[in-house]
Amino acid sequence: MIKEISAGIIIYRKTEEGPKFLILYHRGSYWNFPKGKIESEEKSFQTASREIKEETGLNRSDLKFDQFFKAYEKFNFWRKTEEKPQRVFKIVIFYLAETRRADIRLSKEHSGYGWFTFREALKILSKHKDSQRVLRQAHEALRK
Repeated sequence: MIKEISAGIIIYRKTEEGPKFLILYHRGSYWNFPKGKIESEEKSFQTASREIKEETGLNRSDLKFDQFFKAYEKFNFWRKTEEKPQRVFKIVIFYLAETRRADIRLSKEHSGYGWFTFREALKILSKHKDSQRVLRQAHEALRK
């Protein structure tokens, strides 16, 4: 089994309807938070910041981080390879940050995005129970 670690940021902005969360679209029916693999010598926070810049165009200066929030997704999946399928154990470390910018500059790896209320985001992430769980943790952190 291969082990992979990624890091990302649950980004939200305050609106009259309450916080709206940024979720990126990857073709098919796959929506998720911006994230990416940790590269050698990187710390998870560095990876998260780099990936956000690459995937959304948001800079660290566009984000106000919650110093106390850190959540984890842990799951297994099968990766198709030329030789044989590989089982992968994946850990994703998430941070939480607020932005005031609504405009996003998407990378080529994504085909869309949206800002969603908590309830809308739960529905969109319905196929990913771990993503729903970290969204709930983020939403709870914002209510405190």
